[in-house]
Amino acid sequence: MTHPLESRLQNELNQRQAAGLLRTLEVLETCTTNLISNDYFQLRSHPQVIEGAKTALERYGASSSASPLLSGFLPCHEHLIGQLKTWKQKSAGLLFNTGFMANQALLTHLPGPRDLILADRLIHHSIAQTLGKHETRFKRYQHLDLDHLEELLDQQGKDYETIFVVTESVFSMDGDYPDLPRLAALKKKYHFVWILDEAHGTGVFGPTGGGLAEEQGVLPEVDILVGTLGKALASMGAYVLTHSKTIIDYLVNFSGELIYSTYLSPPQAGAAEAALKIIQKSQATARNIRNTANRFREQLERDGWQTNTFDSQIVPVIVGDPKDALELRNKLLEHGILVGAVRPPTVPQNSSRLRFSFHAGVGEEKVEEIITLLNSWKQK
Repeated sequence: MTHPLESRLQNELNQRQAAGLLRTLEVLETCTTNLISNDYFQLRSHPQVIEGAKTALERYGASSSASPLLSGFLPCHEHLIGQLKTWKQKSAGLLFNTGFMANQALLTHLPGPRDLILADRLIHHSIAQTLGKHETRFKRYQHLDLDHLEELLDQQGKDYETIFVVTESVFSMDGDYPDLPRLAALKKKYHFVWILDEAHGTGVFGPTGGGLAEEQGVLPEVDILVGTLGKALASMGAYVLTHSKTIIDYLVNFSGELIYSTYLSPPQAGAAEAALKIIQKSQATARNIRNTANRFREQLERDGWQTNTFDSQIVPVIVGDPKDALELRNKLLEHGILVGAVRPPTVPQNSSRLRFSFHAGVGEEKVEEIITLLNSWKQK
């Protein structure tokens, strides 16, 4: 006899499958062009990155073997934090095992009961999930709408002890981004604490790859900078950087996400540091990645596809129906091209899409091939 729990769970899975929303884990080894990963500089197999991981592995072993407050905080972690602080122009920092954990830690532990969180409506799930789970009130401003944000700041600014404004730099599903100099001006006027997630901006933007805040000249204005090691830096883990040693000390003492987990493995720290050094000298490559993505956008628009006009490496192709997104994704996969079919609840209803994540290995011929495949599907 089937247990009621299993029956309920299977029923929900069946509903998802009927709507074209069922997710499955797949081992995909047939693709020749991977446009779903975030390895923008193709560094995960780079000899220097592998050597960085290997050196740390041989020196410190395969695991940190303990939480960071016991014996898990190793010289390789300390050195990586130092390199990140110098690169991102911050004086204090901390590593986390994942970007999800870093964002959870910040938004769970820093805001208090007399504070307010103002977050972009399309903020990453790692942040959105924390909203409403504790005493801190929150409001979401319309996506990238800084006029709406200023209205909320003007209306609410005097009612709270501290206001946190939280946004991504480059948003992961659409590759769009806010006007950071405008945000910096709002911060000067309203004195909020600015948290910026540079997960997808790091490497691809800025004269040293420091991110969108570096490119737009506002890096010193950002109070708390979050980023991941698992995208352009071709490793795993995340960092929180700030000028406030008090914030870092507080997280070390109160963040269970940090305290109660075996710390980041040494090979991952070694790989990230090696990748960091490469990226700082790779801005010609970064420009080429964005140029290729922009040419793809332009062709999409000429052919009547719905996308956007932002200058980033992430290009959405809006399809609408989740089943159509899966069908189109599978058509491309038949030709060795792997892209993401992104469906609700990750994106709003009726906005299922293919997410193209451009990297250094994609050239003009591949762009033309993809456009041809997309158009042939649309004309079927």
